[in-house]
Amino acid sequence: MKNIDDQIQFNIYKDMRNPDPNRLPVSYEDWEKEARKKLEDGPFYYVKGGAGGERTMEANVSNFNRWQIVPRMLNNVDERDLSINLFDQTFPSPILHAPIGTQSVIHDEGEIGSAKACAELGIPYIASSAATIPMEKIAEAMGDAPRWFQLYWSRDPEIAGSFVKRAEASGYSAIVVTLDTPMMAWREDDLRNVYLPFLIGEGVGNYFTDPAFLAKLDQSPQKDPEAAIMHWTKVFGNTGLTWGDLAFLREHTNLPILLKGILHPEDAELAIEYGVDGIIVSNHGGRQVDGAISAIDALPQVSEVIQDRIPVLMDSGIRRGSDIIKAMALGAKAVLVGRPAMYGLAVAGKRGVKEVLQNLSADLDITLGLIGKRSVNQIDRSVLVEAKNPKLTKITQDSFK
Repeated sequence: MKNIDDQIQFNIYKDMRNPDPNRLPVSYEDWEKEARKKLEDGPFYYVKGGAGGERTMEANVSNFNRWQIVPRMLNNVDERDLSINLFDQTFPSPILHAPIGTQSVIHDEGEIGSAKACAELGIPYIASSAATIPMEKIAEAMGDAPRWFQLYWSRDPEIAGSFVKRAEASGYSAIVVTLDTPMMAWREDDLRNVYLPFLIGEGVGNYFTDPAFLAKLDQSPQKDPEAAIMHWTKVFGNTGLTWGDLAFLREHTNLPILLKGILHPEDAELAIEYGVDGIIVSNHGGRQVDGAISAIDALPQVSEVIQDRIPVLMDSGIRRGSDIIKAMALGAKAVLVGRPAMYGLAVAGKRGVKEVLQNLSADLDITLGLIGKRSVNQIDRSVLVEAKNPKLTKITQDSFK
């Protein structure tokens, strides 16, 4: 079959002839509803919730409506190409699995389920520092499949350096440094539910297997888990970091380094100045600063500064194929997907994550053809107009300027 949507259409035809009572959801909203049935309050709202009044989280999704796609007709789109190239690697689509910690509280398969789903699809999996499963075991489960490692920069530089070296030794091909979480945000759902999974030993797998971390303990985490968790609370995050500290990471790895959490165009320029290899426009899915600029609104400003000197990626608010097209039109080379994959994991483990990512790829493929493009590499600003009125946009010649 030539395109992803051919397989989807075949599956729909098969399902119509033989309805499956256990068929998985299709829409993001239905995945969320089914995940709610599976998860208790603590884990569900830990995934779903955002910072403060969740205004940033809501804006991440709703502000995509500020942009409207203008399809073009009579273009041969019989065969389409979703593939992209990042850091000399070719991936089947512009979709990456966002780094997400403590997946063990969502499903028994946890990070291994998500990683295996990505491996089967060829989608890069970004393993989190805050995973329950150590990075080496995730790498082992993925074989030769593409994977990156996300670093929460520890207050203890020996731990930060050790994490990076372990990732490189385990076959991770890029380091994603999350900048927007030097400390935990004010998250009202978690406070209401008195829920922080790290304090019950979830999401600390990389720390509890790290030689630099273990060297600071009097006893192993197995013998004294409470003391190990308390030490984790002292070393997680680093509010003292500055731009000059990026040189430390370069001393510890030759892998491409991407900065995740860039929203201000001046920070984008500083990223170039300090020699990083890529940036990810992100507000952590609205989980850190309530009232922050939405990722889709920050993206064009950042892209304008970068001018293709390094790759710009984006996350926070991606729900459908049209969102990916809008993000790419505004300068993103690829997007990271978080909550949708986690709802898939909650509902059906590895199978659910795979289904979510496959459906998103199929939606992108179909929408790409319907707007008259044969390749995601053809997507540019010309496919969008800015919605002056969210309810009705009159397309004029000025709209395309």
